[in-house]
Amino acid sequence: MKTPARRSERVDQESEAKVTTPVALRARAKKNCSKTRAVRVRPEYPLLTRSSAEMKLLAPEFFQIDALDLAPRLLGKFLRRDNVVLRITEVEAYRPNDSACHGRFGVTPRTAPVFGPGGHAYVYLCYGLHMMLNIVADKEGVGAAVLIRSCSPVTGLETIQERRGQKTDKPVLLNGPGKVGQALGLSTEWSHHSLFSPGGLELLDGGEDVEKIMVGPRVGIDYALPQHVNALWRFAIADTPWISAPKNTLKPL
Repeated sequence: MKTPARRSERVDQESEAKVTTPVALRARAKKNCSKTRAVRVRPEYPLLTRSSAEMKLLAPEFFQIDALDLAPRLLGKFLRRDNVVLRITEVEAYRPNDSACHGRFGVTPRTAPVFGPGGHAYVYLCYGLHMMLNIVADKEGVGAAVLIRSCSPVTGLETIQERRGQKTDKPVLLNGPGKVGQALGLSTEWSHHSLFSPGGLELLDGGEDVEKIMVGPRVGIDYALPQHVNALWRFAIADTPWISAPKNTLKPL
């Protein structure tokens, strides 16, 4: 799969008081092919057209780019732990010098994982209740990550329901970052875990492209500076119900 043009360079050229909409992802239409490769998501479970054993771990280089470039590329990728496989449907980018990013505090015992090399997990406890999974981006020492906001179930539905304490196959099962962390059975001990190494928690490429993406401002960061509150750094797969609220702030990219 070819790499889409980077958006981070254009954003960095803007003044600090202005954050632009990310450059639109290039169209992924293939020559001599009348059908789109986008995975339609009604219903989303089960989703795989191939066995999870055929999915491939992503290389470390995939993650070691600006968080704003990494975020949309994570859409449609798969998280696997034991018998549970989830498809990533919604993410948020958090960058260096971003007043909403945990990296703004510098390196502390809590934030140290986000300053690690791209491709590792950063899991933190939110409000003393929710385990939030982030994919560390960029090079070691940068302090950037992508929050996994929502997923859809692929395999292990009964395990997901047991961990969530909710007997449903509706989007409410996984439409929020705390729900994703719970479904995967994560704790802060998963921070620093390599997502490109076999075993434990893995991030996989299933070979499917996401054709249509929605963008909008990030959620729950009212404490940040206005330019960061309004930055369109939230990305979601279009035409899927497996995304979190608010949905009306998401617009086609």
